[in-house]
Amino acid sequence: MFNCFWTFFVAAKTLRSHPHRLALLPLLIASGFGIAVPAWSQQIALNEVVVSGSRSEQARQDLPVSAEVITRDDIESKQINDIRDAVRDLPNVSVKRAPARFGLAQGNTGRDSNAGFNVRGLDGNRVLLLTDGIRTPRSYVFSANAFGRDYFDISLIERIEIIKGPASALYGSDGLAGLVNFITREPSSYLRDGKTFGGSASVGYSGDDGGKRAGVTLAGKPNDTMQWLVSASLGRAHELENMGHYNVANVDRTTPNPQRDKNAAVLAKVILTPDANQRHSFTFEHIEKTSRYDLLSGISKPPFVSTSVVGLNAKTDLQRDRFTYEGRLRLNSAMADNLLGVVSYQKSRSREFILEDRFTAADRTRDVTYDENTWQLGLQADKTIRMGDWAQKITYGFDYTRSNVENLQTGLVPPTGETYPLKRFPDTRETSSAFYVQDEFIHDRWSITPGIRFDRFSLDASQRGFNAQAVSLSGSAVSPKLGVLFRATPQFSVYGNYASGFKAPNAFQVNNFFENVIQGYKTIPNPNLKPEKSQNIEIGVRGKTGVLSFDVAAFTGDYKKLIENDRLVGGRGIPRIDPLIYQSVNIGRARISGFEFKGELDFTDNGNGFSVPFAYGQTRGTDRTNNRPLNSIDPRKASVGIKYQAPVWSVRLDVTNHARKKWSDVDRTEVTTGTQFLTPAATTLDVSAQWRIRKDLRLNASVTNLTNKRYWNWSDVRGVTATSILRDAYTQPGRSFNVSLVADF
Repeated sequence: MFNCFWTFFVAAKTLRSHPHRLALLPLLIASGFGIAVPAWSQQIALNEVVVSGSRSEQARQDLPVSAEVITRDDIESKQINDIRDAVRDLPNVSVKRAPARFGLAQGNTGRDSNAGFNVRGLDGNRVLLLTDGIRTPRSYVFSANAFGRDYFDISLIERIEIIKGPASALYGSDGLAGLVNFITREPSSYLRDGKTFGGSASVGYSGDDGGKRAGVTLAGKPNDTMQWLVSASLGRAHELENMGHYNVANVDRTTPNPQRDKNAAVLAKVILTPDANQRHSFTFEHIEKTSRYDLLSGISKPPFVSTSVVGLNAKTDLQRDRFTYEGRLRLNSAMADNLLGVVSYQKSRSREFILEDRFTAADRTRDVTYDENTWQLGLQADKTIRMGDWAQKITYGFDYTRSNVENLQTGLVPPTGETYPLKRFPDTRETSSAFYVQDEFIHDRWSITPGIRFDRFSLDASQRGFNAQAVSLSGSAVSPKLGVLFRATPQFSVYGNYASGFKAPNAFQVNNFFENVIQGYKTIPNPNLKPEKSQNIEIGVRGKTGVLSFDVAAFTGDYKKLIENDRLVGGRGIPRIDPLIYQSVNIGRARISGFEFKGELDFTDNGNGFSVPFAYGQTRGTDRTNNRPLNSIDPRKASVGIKYQAPVWSVRLDVTNHARKKWSDVDRTEVTTGTQFLTPAATTLDVSAQWRIRKDLRLNASVTNLTNKRYWNWSDVRGVTATSILRDAYTQPGRSFNVSLVADF
């Protein structure tokens, strides 16, 4: 198996530079298959259904892409409480969460909490985030402002689907690195076996942040044509623990700053099925998160001067409301078998208020907001045509998205050289329209799936309240893809996938403006920004033999016109005369390659007994403009679990190894004052157990970081120097206990 995988990896690198790489892709897969074809004897176990990989329900083993599925059972048994927990043992996926250490006008460390996903070395807005297929707000980061992307409540989620690699051919902009789709709960999950009313209730505690959570879900079926669901949750938590020991109220502090978090979420659904040929779904979702910080690490050390900070407090609010209508019709016409229509409105608001108490000088405040209001419309049809031994499924559709994006900064006593109110970029209407088509050819053991998407995007900026000349911009992109899958046996398949991706510049990147004449610097808009683009190839093997099931993938991609924010483009830094000039520009070119494998050894009999899940991932990236490593690449990660399942209880031990960050994988120029701190290797152990007290009552318990290992995540410490006395402030939580009780009814 590993010889086969290695050949695929080498072949992928060869294919990347071949002038006829698309034509050679099916031949490459076939040749790779010819290297090793074991004789399997059991049915393949990779049978999860995924909707994100093809915009329709499809078995995961039939997709020519890498996909991860985190189910409701996983969320419960692994004590997953947020997006950081969700990906802690997934290869080549991570979530950054730096400690909350920031001031009023300096530093954004930890302002964005769970900042967002990193997939195969790309993060931020290059990863598309969806809820039930609807785009969720982007992150916004500039200087001392930072708003993350954690607009989710895990208690409302039925499953999480992660597609690795570009998703632009089906979803358009922002899917450059991949996508994460959060699929909310459905009434049918609680109305099995003829039930007309059901639900669940849960309470839980997490030791790493002192979190207390409670939730309830109710579902009903008053008649044969209607189902409904209401789910609600409340949460309270404190600061995320670390392994720092210097507990002082000044800038040398390494223990966490005191923090109080409040979360509330509501999901409501009504599903109408007047007959077998139609289904109408109405969804309302409300997410609300508030954090209050006592930023002791921002307090000055004596002796004090008039401007010394003697108190620093902050509050952040995040809110998202969504209403979605989804209609499905079975047409059975010449043009389409099925028709799917979606209309969605989403309103999000993020706010940070910070108060700086100074010794004798006037106190300062700053109030920053970032809002996105979005309409999304979609119409999709599919048609299956049979031609002898061939079957052909054509999926085509139209997408339209319109977002109003706004930001505002106000406050009292702005920093020297600044004035309030100000806008970092003008109020902007972003629109995109697209047509896409995908054609899946199925013949015997072959599936060949070409697809293409045509996107048109525009940014219309308003001059009102903006202190520079607002720039509007428009453009287009074409995103082709080709997937090939060969089922050698019912237990063994190989696949190859070529996909291009793009990410359009956003309102902030085009019109980023800020000026401080006294300090001698400014940022200016760029009307010439172009979309970021990529071309990617992935080759994989899936199969099952005896007790072993596995999924192996190798990937490589070239990225160009990457946008670098706030690049120095001119000026000498002379206040009022020749300030330094910064601008967002298309400058980056990168190549990212890697591999991953995952699987399970299953020794169970009728669901009882031992099983051993495992996963490993490694990625390398190079900035091709200077031939330096990409610092956004996480070190390799490996995990192995040992699980024992009994009729009424189960227990599981997970071992995760985080490799050390090597000098050869670091661009040392990113840190200008000192030497970058390199995270050492670390191995952590987690233990979890479930006791099914009754058929409808379960107790879950776990201990994370069982050995109390002191370690760091690379994404959190970028920019931290090796000699910094604050390194311990960036450590992960030590040993912590988690428990939850879940009742079904």
